[in-house]
Amino acid sequence: MARQPIASNPAGFSRSAEVLAWATYDWANSAYSTLSITILVNYLQRVVFPPERYGNTGAVVWAWGIAGSMLLAAILSPVVGAMADANANKRVWLAATGFGGAVAAMALGLVPPDWPWVVVGFFFLTSLLFELSLGFYNGFLPEIADEETMNRMSAWGYALGYIGGALALVLAILIMQFGDAIGVSDKTLQLRIGLVIMGGWWGLFTLPTIWVLRDRQPAPEHRQAFFAAGRQAVRAVGSTLKNVRHYRMLVVFLLGFLFYNDGIQTVISQASTFAIKDLQFDTGELIGLILMIQFLAMPGALLVGRLGDRMGQKATLMGCLAIWVGLVVTAYFIHSKAAFWALGAVLAMVMGGTQSVSRAMMGAMTPERHTAEFFGFFNLTGKATSFMGTFVFGLVILFTGSSRQAIVSLVVFFLIGWAFAARVDVAEGRRQALEGHWDE
Repeated sequence: MARQPIASNPAGFSRSAEVLAWATYDWANSAYSTLSITILVNYLQRVVFPPERYGNTGAVVWAWGIAGSMLLAAILSPVVGAMADANANKRVWLAATGFGGAVAAMALGLVPPDWPWVVVGFFFLTSLLFELSLGFYNGFLPEIADEETMNRMSAWGYALGYIGGALALVLAILIMQFGDAIGVSDKTLQLRIGLVIMGGWWGLFTLPTIWVLRDRQPAPEHRQAFFAAGRQAVRAVGSTLKNVRHYRMLVVFLLGFLFYNDGIQTVISQASTFAIKDLQFDTGELIGLILMIQFLAMPGALLVGRLGDRMGQKATLMGCLAIWVGLVVTAYFIHSKAAFWALGAVLAMVMGGTQSVSRAMMGAMTPERHTAEFFGFFNLTGKATSFMGTFVFGLVILFTGSSRQAIVSLVVFFLIGWAFAARVDVAEGRRQALEGHWDE
């Protein structure tokens, strides 16, 4: 039994235009993903909270700001996802969170650095809106892709994201390299301009996504008011929790994702802190490292997507997780910048691919009529322990001053995630999604 044929775009755009517009949001929001772990982390830890005055406060604010925004996103994602399903308006929510996050990101560069807690507020808001927007964005995937193309579409989204993020970073690098020639010699001002670029890129390239994408589910005759939709959404979340038992394979997968994604997200968000504090990377070296990772991650994501088509999603995921375990164990013993660069190259090849194949597996086992709601739970499981990883990371730094000790604990998360993922039967998960059993 196959999924229903993909419905045409209500606005008349071709499927190829819709696929490109969908993937373009990865291109857009990756400016935040990339510049936050290069420009923003340096700005917070060296300008807003300079270590000679604030000690380790900058590193703790960075870790706990991400942790807090992930925790709130975990709470809100299933609720706002259910609200989007109730009114069939994922597109509206994607516009609100995408453009809102872009404006907050630009504000990070416009607010004076001697207003530290205002900067922290915009940092928290930007991170929160970024995380929420991904639930609506991912919710479009099962509506515009079938089982045959879902792996490749998911991989192309990540691949375009790495290129988009890399090009946005190149713009920031040009400001830093040639700032003197254009009258921007102050290093702090260069970083602030980089933050404005981060938000501007995100907002600009969100435009085609919002222009082209349309919800497939028919809108209700009478749209619910915001608070009424919110109350219904809370009831819908309760209904989802009750009905999720009918999708056992999806539940097993999400439990595994909850653990191994914690490891991935903590590595991605905190690797810059490790490089800055333990290996003494300067801003230029850190930017170069992240740029290398961005460009290598594109072929990595495409390669893993192709492997997912040939070897199957589950086998590909198992291989990626094995590599992650090796990376985390090796990182603990690294004491040189050259070794860290080599580790970054390997990480790049599996970073996007692991997330891409996970998103494709989620899409294959998701009932079509509840895509935003279930992808809200996808975000929930992705954030529910990720905030704990970054919280503990910050806690270790607070008490030890070193990020190295926090690396070892991540092995446990990858191994637990692998144990759950190994029990997933994707074919059975598809069958359960197609049956679409739902108790009102």
